[in-house]
Amino acid sequence: MTIERLLKAMILMAVVGVFVGAVGLGVLLIVSGGNPISWVQNTFIRFSLSSRTEEINRAIGTNDTPIRFSINSGDAPALVARNLVNASLIADPVLFVNYLRAEGLDTQLEAGVYFLNQAQNIPQIANTLIDSRNSSIRFRVVEGTRLEEVAEAIDAIRLFGFTGAEFLATTGVGASIDPDLAGLLGVPVVGDTLQASLEGFMFPDTYVFPPDITALELRDQLLEAFVGAVGVPLFNDATTQGWTMRQAVTLASIAEREAVWDDEHVLITSVYRNRLDVDMLLQADPTVQYALNGTRGRWWTNITQADYRNVTSPYNTYLNKGLPPSPIASPSLSAIRAAIYPAESSYFYFRARCDGSNYHNFATTYDEHLANGC
Repeated sequence: MTIERLLKAMILMAVVGVFVGAVGLGVLLIVSGGNPISWVQNTFIRFSLSSRTEEINRAIGTNDTPIRFSINSGDAPALVARNLVNASLIADPVLFVNYLRAEGLDTQLEAGVYFLNQAQNIPQIANTLIDSRNSSIRFRVVEGTRLEEVAEAIDAIRLFGFTGAEFLATTGVGASIDPDLAGLLGVPVVGDTLQASLEGFMFPDTYVFPPDITALELRDQLLEAFVGAVGVPLFNDATTQGWTMRQAVTLASIAEREAVWDDEHVLITSVYRNRLDVDMLLQADPTVQYALNGTRGRWWTNITQADYRNVTSPYNTYLNKGLPPSPIASPSLSAIRAAIYPAESSYFYFRARCDGSNYHNFATTYDEHLANGC
């Protein structure tokens, strides 16, 4: 072969090589979506993960209690992974980041608040963290609970971004409130500052809140729920009767604590309304329990005959006539309606039936009341 032919052959091979290389590069660009280096890296990661399928799909534990977890704007996948480890939600941050890369989720992590748990595996956690719209807090205010119990419930679920103590600070003396709303409720204010707590106005219901809700927003939503549930007619009718809504809620809160069954609210409030009409002591056990203020280890502890005489407090309705200074708990709408629209009765007394039904026997005279004893 002459030198000329050899050169031609070499040139042809070079052209073919360039062509094949160009075709290969083009195919690689197409397959890799225009980022061959990233594609090669991800291919290697996928290959390395193929032997760790069981580890990827194994949760760190079995506890499905929700854990509040936040991603801030700009958090890199590696930081998110470290935070997941610190929250005891995953064990291996590198494995988590590699899974994100392999699935193309590393660029889809979304800032927000999430509720994860230890029973979730890496794919479940990763796919949760790309959409914060479904995150919410389900929270119940139970009928007949006082403000401190609402605060305890906030701390118990550990999903809010604030503590029960911070919530209480928004409901007590010194907190700011719309003075028009305070006037509607009958709660004393100076300017826009509460001079008494909002006890009784955290409306009982089951709520679904956004995860970023603040303590003040929670308080205001519960107040709005109260106003919306009670409605204009009840506000107007309470005023017509010479009562503030706070006074009506005070009576309702006592009835809520006394009654087990809602259908007794109207009879229990009739007893207390009848007593108020003749300037008779209310003698309501729940007000004495409230006065003890949890000093015996429970908010609603059992009381004794001696407590009627010895618990010195304006809330002790065995010693002080009239309504106590404020509500003692959050009453249901049934109890609030009963306070404003009690049954017409001649009853001045009631006591629990002896049949274990949690209903009460009602009496007009004290002798009848004694006869109803077990």
